[in-house]
Amino acid sequence: MLISPAYAQAAGAAADPTGGIMGFLPIILMFVVLWFLMIRPQMKRAKEHKTMVEALAKGDEVVTQGGVAGRIVKVGDNFVSVEVAPNVEITLQRQAVSTVLPKGTLKAL
Repeated sequence: MLISPAYAQAAGAAADPTGGIMGFLPIILMFVVLWFLMIRPQMKRAKEHKTMVEALAKGDEVVTQGGVAGRIVKVGDNFVSVEVAPNVEITLQRQAVSTVLPKGTLKAL
């Protein structure tokens, strides 16, 4: 009685045809920013690490992800043996090597 019935209005002919695309523009923009600030640099670092691990050779001085420094004495397909002290060798996965040091660095330590 006191409230009048509500009727749906027909869509106007002047409706914005780009309304749906403009709604997704902020999401697309956020994805582009995320790609250039986070995803792309991480992929680049992973590629550099893979190249470094593939190039490991006997005699290289390395630091592992655990912080252990040593010289590679044996290189296998998946594992390397690292001499950390005279007559002390540890076997590591190749992926556990984080850095290759310049030659002669271990003598300075």
